[in-house]
Amino acid sequence: MAHINRRFIDKHWFVFVIRGLMAGIFGFVLLFSGSSDLGSVISMVSLFLLCMGIVDSLGALYASTRKRGWINSIIDAVIDVAAALGLLFIARNDIVGSLIIISVYTVLSGVIDIFHGFLSTVDPTDRFIRVLAGVCGCVMGAVIINAGSFEIMTFVRFFGAYMLIVGVTSMIYGVHNRAQKIEDKVARKEARKVLLKNKRTTTKRKK
Repeated sequence: MAHINRRFIDKHWFVFVIRGLMAGIFGFVLLFSGSSDLGSVISMVSLFLLCMGIVDSLGALYASTRKRGWINSIIDAVIDVAAALGLLFIARNDIVGSLIIISVYTVLSGVIDIFHGFLSTVDPTDRFIRVLAGVCGCVMGAVIINAGSFEIMTFVRFFGAYMLIVGVTSMIYGVHNRAQKIEDKVARKEARKVLLKNKRTTTKRKK
């Protein structure tokens, strides 16, 4: 069995699975929604971002007990909640304000994912996933900010496409770390068996 470096494993992998499910479902709904009511759509985006902020906050709380990775989750939670409140109370019926907030949020999320990939992740697969999501966020954010000349819902659908990407990459990241955790657990169990066997053999030889 291949050796797994425990430093490579993200202990709160389940947070990314939950985020991935939420983002994937929301992105699909937003991307294929036929609604043209900006107010209701922005309210839906705000509610989703608030839910993401709650999930990230819970992830930070769990990570703080492990004394690792909690700062990353706190940053994600602050950005989610700030964007949600901005959409809800500042730019609810303002298409220009909504466009700016959503595009800035998308770019910031992308930049943070890139930093997480290079600074917080050492596993090559995890790094590729986070950086890929980050690059997509930066590109989508630039597209959204330049979509003001289109129909009202066009830039929102771009955001839905980004959420689908976030959903898929988060799920892959979470499942990959879960698989690593299981493999590491099995490897440690086998290592203990070998150690006990060697101890018994050594004891018998001494007798």
